[in-house]
Amino acid sequence: MKNIGGLDRGLRIVIGSILILLVFVGPKTPWGWIGVVPIITAFVGFCPLYSLLGIKTCKCEEKDKV
Repeated sequence: MKNIGGLDRGLRIVIGSILILLVFVGPKTPWGWIGVVPIITAFVGFCPLYSLLGIKTCKCEEKDKV
């Protein structure tokens, strides 16, 4: 079940990449590895936090289970 839309995915990839770059450039802090989380959620298309909060940015339709 996906709950992340296209724009959300793009932003997650950009933000995650910037955070990871902080490990190698800039303050060179290991906290930049947190950027892996938004990148993984972008590629999987599912965010557990969104699920808990009831947020869905994906415009995909739910299939009715019969």
